[in-house]
Amino acid sequence: MSLFTKIFGGGKKRPAAPTTQKSIQQLRETEEMLMKKQEFLENKIDAEIAQAKKHGTKNKRLALHALKRKKQYEKQLNHIDGVLTTIEFQREALENASTNTEVLRVMGDAARAMKTAHNEMDVDQVHDLMEDIAEQQDLATEIADAISNPVGFGSGIDEDELLKELEELEQQELDKQLLAVGPTPTELDHLPEAPSTELPSTAPAHRAKQEVADDLAELEAWATS
Repeated sequence: MSLFTKIFGGGKKRPAAPTTQKSIQQLRETEEMLMKKQEFLENKIDAEIAQAKKHGTKNKRLALHALKRKKQYEKQLNHIDGVLTTIEFQREALENASTNTEVLRVMGDAARAMKTAHNEMDVDQVHDLMEDIAEQQDLATEIADAISNPVGFGSGIDEDELLKELEELEQQELDKQLLAVGPTPTELDHLPEAPSTELPSTAPAHRAKQEVADDLAELEAWATS
């Protein structure tokens, strides 16, 4: 070992840094210990206050001593409060760092897995596969259309001729309906009713004409006698 190493201690190995989880556990244990001491000091403060009240004006010396001890406990309690705050911040920082490290590790594993999966794939092969799928789909559509079209049905029939025949049938049906149309019940309700009064009699006029004829016959007979 060289002199330089002996003087500056270069030959000593530094202790390995604790893991994040171990440091977090140690900080939690320290927090629990300080909180127990905090509770102990709070009880001591309450006891000293009770002593000060007990002695009061009867024994001021003992009362003042009790208040002095209370002040010392309060200083220790304030110190512990500050240490707990610092430890809490440090623990939360380590927990966040541990979480971030775990997230980055998982993301790295996922990236490597994705890279491995992509290494087994070729872009040209993917395009060729998609083209084959599209061709097979088109072929399936053509086959389905061919199957759904009945063989020999409707072949050699002029559709315009069928439409003309259909129009003639419709016209015949329309003419038949027009001929069969009679007065509707509404029209029957509006026909004029027969007169209920009797027509004036023509008997007086006939009698007058007969009397004239009789007078003319009598005059003619007198003239010829």
